Amino acid sequence: MTPLIATSGLKKHFGGLRAVDGIDFSVMPGEIRAVIGPNGAGKTTFVSLICGRIEPTSGVILFEGRDITKLPAHRRVRAGIAYTFQITSVFSNLSAYDNVALAVQRTLTDGRAGGHLRDGVMSALSRTGLAARAHETAGSLAYGHQRLLEVAMGLALKPRLLILDEPTQGLSDGEIENFVTLVREVARDATVLIIEHNMPVVMALADRITVLDAGKVLAEGAPQDIRANAAVQAAYLGAEVA
Repeated sequence: MTPLIATSGLKKHFGGLRAVDGIDFSVMPGEIRAVIGPNGAGKTTFVSLICGRIEPTSGVILFEGRDITKLPAHRRVRAGIAYTFQITSVFSNLSAYDNVALAVQRTLTDGRAGGHLRDGVMSALSRTGLAARAHETAGSLAYGHQRLLEVAMGLALKPRLLILDEPTQGLSDGEIENFVTLVREVARDATVLIIEHNMPVVMALADRITVLDAGKVLAEGAPQDIRANAAVQAAYLGAEVA
C-alpha cells in the first residue's frame, strides 16, 4: 500500500539553525500518527512543510505517491490536506458558523450551496460540541472552544489528511475526553497526524509515534515501544509516562 504522506531527506534550515534535518517519514492511510518531542525539536516546522506553509531547503514530500514539494498550500488543501494551527487562527469578528462556512464553501461546487452549506457547517460544529455556539462571535469564545472551532473548520474541508497541532491545549478534562472520541471517529474516514504534548492523549490515540529531537527522528514505533525506549526517556519523556 502506498503511504498517504511521505517525506524523504526533508530539511528546513533557518540560517545556521537546522530546524528539520533530513527527515524520512511516512504515514499509511487510516493511521493515527502522533509526532512528539521536546520544545524546539522541529515538530511544527515539520508539519508546516507538509501542509505547504513554508518551503523546504531540500528533500521531497509525496502525497499518495505524487510529488507535492513545490505545490502551494491552497492547492494542498484542495488535494485533501487540512491543518489546524498551534496558535488559533479563527476569524475573531465572524461567528463560529461563518468561520466553518468559509471552509465548507471550498468543498462545494457551483449549484450545491444553500442546504448543503448549512448541513456541512452544522455537522462540523456538532461533531466538535459547538452547535449551540454557532452564532456566537468566534473572538468571544473561550480559548478551548476556539481550538475546537479550528478543528471544526478542518473537518469541514473533508480532508484525507487532518493535521492537528497541539489540539488539546486549553481544553478542559471533559473536552479532552470528547476530543479523543472525535479523533477516533474522524480516523474512520481520514488519516490523522497529531502533534501533542499531552502524553495520555498520545498514548490513547496513536497507532504509531514519531519522536523528533533537534530536527531528526529519534525513534518511531507503537506507543508501548516508545514508552520503553531509553533514548526517548532520556530526551523527552522522563518519568512522564513511566
